[in-house]
Amino acid sequence: MARTKIEAAGAGAPRKGWFLRQWERIESTDAQGIRTAQYLLILSAVILTCFGMVMVLSSSAVEFVSKNQDPFVLFLKQSVFGLIGLVGMFVIMAMPTRWLRKLAWPVLMVSGVLLILVLFIGKEVLGNKNWIEIGPISIQPSEFAKFALILWAATVLGQKRKLIGDWKHALIPVVFPGGAAILGLVVLEHDLGTVIILALILAVMLWVSGAPRIIFGVVLVAGVAGILFMAITSGNRMGRITEWWASLTGGEIDAQGTGLQALQGRYALASGGWFGVGLGQSRLKWSYVPEAQNDFILSIIGEELGLIGTLAIVALFLVMAVSMYRIAHRSRSIFVRVATAGVIAWIIGQAFVNMGMVTGLLPVIGVPLPFISYGGSALLTALCGVGLVLNFARDQIRHGLPASEDEAASSIGRTP
Repeated sequence: MARTKIEAAGAGAPRKGWFLRQWERIESTDAQGIRTAQYLLILSAVILTCFGMVMVLSSSAVEFVSKNQDPFVLFLKQSVFGLIGLVGMFVIMAMPTRWLRKLAWPVLMVSGVLLILVLFIGKEVLGNKNWIEIGPISIQPSEFAKFALILWAATVLGQKRKLIGDWKHALIPVVFPGGAAILGLVVLEHDLGTVIILALILAVMLWVSGAPRIIFGVVLVAGVAGILFMAITSGNRMGRITEWWASLTGGEIDAQGTGLQALQGRYALASGGWFGVGLGQSRLKWSYVPEAQNDFILSIIGEELGLIGTLAIVALFLVMAVSMYRIAHRSRSIFVRVATAGVIAWIIGQAFVNMGMVTGLLPVIGVPLPFISYGGSALLTALCGVGLVLNFARDQIRHGLPASEDEAASSIGRTP
């Protein structure tokens, strides 16, 4: 009789909608909630990667056709790096977490050596000396430096978790000499955009680790001074900042010079309307938006797929951000939390810097849109960054949630 009343009460309860049920699964603190966040992270990364390949083809093919060259050349290169990146993502996801910590120092050293090599044998493009050419393939060591810095800094901060309240332990060696050396080498390559993203990654990781706040004041002043120095000493960068300020204040814009790319990018973004002119049908990619497959690929997305398509990209990045945040939030490990925060600052922070740049809210500083802009090194390393967070999720599903940081540290030594 009692069971019948309970069933009757359950039958009369309002049925929760699909979206609410999925959100409750994400919010859940058990293994099912972690698994849901893991699946959402994989799904968003794969969709963004595949969509990026399509948009690289759409935005680059016409220029190669006009030059009587193979229109699929950039698409094929991007696809190769994308496939390697997806394999790398799942390999890193499957590795024992203790291996990742052991690889932190070697990965940082290799990254530093590559950055030094760029200064001697690197290829210079538009004032930036970022690339090392190996046959028909170019690699960008500064992109690998983002992953290396995150893994290394999280490892060191995790080991010093009980001392991080002392400003000397918070600064050494993460900021000086490690982070400063990586940033300094990228500064010598004249890549302001990458310098800003690396500084953002380092600042977020220090904040999440619980470093004293006085450090951020000192680092902020030094960082702003360095960025201003790089801007002032480059006529091209200063011109872009000047054009950006003119666009915000209603001043005169050099539509045929420094302000050309930003202005044409906004024209493309605005001309798409709600639903766009259709995939592959962009008109401004016909040499109106310079290098449309790179930093300003979002403008082509806006023209071809409209506001709806652009918002879909934003939604995928938000899904990725929420999934990574939930994985970090459930962990008791400082290493996991700091590393995941670094990946969020890298991928999500860089995505929104790029969006601000394309929409005119920020000056053009040469920051690509993760997973979507053309660039094999950027795509490969971004997928490896996602693989790092997926590794933490897999470890939580397998071992459960430790009660303390000490237990988290000991659980890393278990064999999965």
